[in-house]
Amino acid sequence: MANVSLWTKVAIAIQSALGAAKTITAITKANPGVATSTAHGLANGAFVLLTVSGMNQVDNRVFRVANQAANTFELEGENTTGYDTFVSGTAEEITFGTSLATATTLNASGGDYDYEDTTTIHDSVRSQIPTLAAPANYSFENIWDVADAGLIALKSASDNKVKRAVRITFSNAQKVLFNGYVGATLLPVGTAPGKVTTPVTITMNGRPTVYAT
Repeated sequence: MANVSLWTKVAIAIQSALGAAKTITAITKANPGVATSTAHGLANGAFVLLTVSGMNQVDNRVFRVANQAANTFELEGENTTGYDTFVSGTAEEITFGTSLATATTLNASGGDYDYEDTTTIHDSVRSQIPTLAAPANYSFENIWDVADAGLIALKSASDNKVKRAVRITFSNAQKVLFNGYVGATLLPVGTAPGKVTTPVTITMNGRPTVYAT
């Protein structure tokens, strides 16, 4: 039977710090991709934020370190075989030190693709190929609690227009990780006699990364 995700418990962790940027000099086209970074000091299981030119498919994304050696590490689970050619980049270790304790709902939107018409005069049925995807968004409804460290951190990121990495862990240990800009006003909303809530939206830069455990 499939490892079914249930909403019995979802943990949302927010980036509280980024380590010093470690220069990456190469990423292989392989399954999984292997990054070269001299004396990187990263441990297996660490999460890193990549900022990359050339291999745009991994730019602004969060990955877990696997099979690290002194000067290399794998991007766990990421098949880079068909990706663009790496030019330059950095890796920053993420500390997920802040938890969002008040979220009551989790919704995703966006990510829809534009399509380019490739129909020729010889075709009897139109054809098209996907091109660029719209930014994906995660939105959370939260119980309004201005003492919640997660809400305070998200409001600060929103006010300062800075990106934050987020890790969502479901009750079966499966994970979704992404990096993006936060929109959070901390304004309370609701209707009597219901609970008072406040919305948060995070717009992803780059694509999400998922892990089975």
